[in-house]
Order: sequence, then C-alpha cells, then structure tokens
Amino acid sequence: MTGKPQTPPTRETLTPAEVEAVARAAHEGQTDKAGRPYAEHLAAVAAGVRARGGDEEQIAAAWLHDAVEDDALTRQWLAAAALTPRTKAIVDALTKRAGEEPAAYARRILAVPGALLVKEADLAHNADPERLALLDEPTRKRLTEKYARMRALLGLRRA
Repeated sequence: MTGKPQTPPTRETLTPAEVEAVARAAHEGQTDKAGRPYAEHLAAVAAGVRARGGDEEQIAAAWLHDAVEDDALTRQWLAAAALTPRTKAIVDALTKRAGEEPAAYARRILAVPGALLVKEADLAHNADPERLALLDEPTRKRLTEKYARMRALLGLRRA
C-alpha cells in the first residue's frame, strides 16, 4: 500500500463486486495468449493485489487494469465511471499508450500512488512459470524478457 489515505467509497461508487462484474462483462469472450478466459488473469491480478496488502481501490484497478488498453472499455467510460479518482488514476497509469516506450510507461506507473503494487501483481501473474509453460517457446522467451525488462524499469525484485 502507499500509506496515503484511501478515498472512502460513497453510495455513488461501484462496490467491489460491481467492479468485478463490469470487468468480467467487458472482457467477455476474450482469451489470453494461452487461450484461457481473460477474466482468469483479472481475478489473479486482483487476488495478487489483495495478497500484497492492496486496498479496495487498488483491487478495483486490478480488475480494470487492461480494460481501456484492450478496448474492452473506453477512456470516456473510465472518466465517467462511478469509481474513486484514485482508482481511475491507477487504471489510467496502467493503460499503455500506442507507440509508448517502456521507460515512459514505467515512469507513469511510478508517479501514480498505488499503481506499482497493481503492476507488480500483473507482472507476477504474467510471468507465472505455469502460465508461461502453456505458450510456444518463442513467445515464452519474448514475454519472459519483456516482463524482466519492465520489472527492472520499475525497480522490482525478481518475482
């Protein structure tokens, strides 16, 4: 956790269960590189955030961390969503931009309180040896190197 006070939920803020339902619906029919339902990745990242001591805002961001990047939800949806400003900022920080260099992406994550923990959980699941074992060798090698570079840019120790 960041140590910053979390924004208290209001009646206008989606509940954790509602955020999960939105994320699952947004990614319905999508699969990961191994052909597994994409929601499995989202659930694993959310669980990883919780296990690392993340708060409800970070867990909500974990469920939504790929939604805008994967065109499952729009930036307009995120801006208008019944989420806390902190959750929106984390999701935005984790959304890669077209043509963006990895170092710029890492700097944005590091600049947004709470985003690093969510990205750490994302990288941990992406680099899970059991998950990577389902991929062909060239893809496994490429992704392993990509995730290691990002961990280094973010100052994270090996998973």
